[in-house]
Amino acid sequence: MPYEHILVREDAGLATVTMNRPERRNALSEAHMRELIAALEAAAATAETRAIVLAGNGTAFSSGHDFADMVERDLDGMRRLLATCTELMRTIQRVPVPVVARVHGVATAAGCQLVASCDLAVAVEEATFATPGGKGGWFCTTPMVAVARAIGPKRALEMLFTGEPIDARTALAWGLVNRVVPRDRLVAETEALARAASRGSTASKATGKRAFYDTLALDVDAAYAHAVGVMAESAMSEDGREMMRAFLEKRTASYPPRR
Repeated sequence: MPYEHILVREDAGLATVTMNRPERRNALSEAHMRELIAALEAAAATAETRAIVLAGNGTAFSSGHDFADMVERDLDGMRRLLATCTELMRTIQRVPVPVVARVHGVATAAGCQLVASCDLAVAVEEATFATPGGKGGWFCTTPMVAVARAIGPKRALEMLFTGEPIDARTALAWGLVNRVVPRDRLVAETEALARAASRGSTASKATGKRAFYDTLALDVDAAYAHAVGVMAESAMSEDGREMMRAFLEKRTASYPPRR
């Protein structure tokens, strides 16, 4: 389908969804977010897609919410926009394939939330990350949900209260991103991580990703109870049996395309 705010490219099982509002620093208007949701779901629904890269054009990865799309809204309109943002973040974690952020510039507020919501992230050395609402008049309350889960409460609260940016090396040390690379290696390193994360059984990986996010909100006993059930059922699947037999027979496992 044609999109106004994003570009989509597919290459040998890897779908790249690129935010394409460089003149707005990829600010997230409601229309932009709805297109991202549609593109992520469409890519994940294609059997050939094994992983998705989320990227941006222009100087910024994403500068967060588009204030031009917010300032005149009433309360219901603001709730609708923030609900759309929540739907976007949850879609990233619900699609059955790995989603990898390719961060080439600043990721601010809801843009930082995007990075934190992706399964994996690769950033250039010059990238910065911030939740700047704390030093202004609009605290980054919804971004904090994803950011706190990625880096923990003390580090998240430092970002949220001070509003100061952190550099890519700090983001790596804190667990907000998985790799920090030179700019000329960003595309290759992101693709390599996405392909490594998507090899093997796609059905098993989809089940595992869903279980990972389902267990995050549970206490340890409940998380193990849920994980035991999922893993036992997965062992009974065609791909689970194939992995065990291939190991015992000392051969390479063969898995069908994603169904």
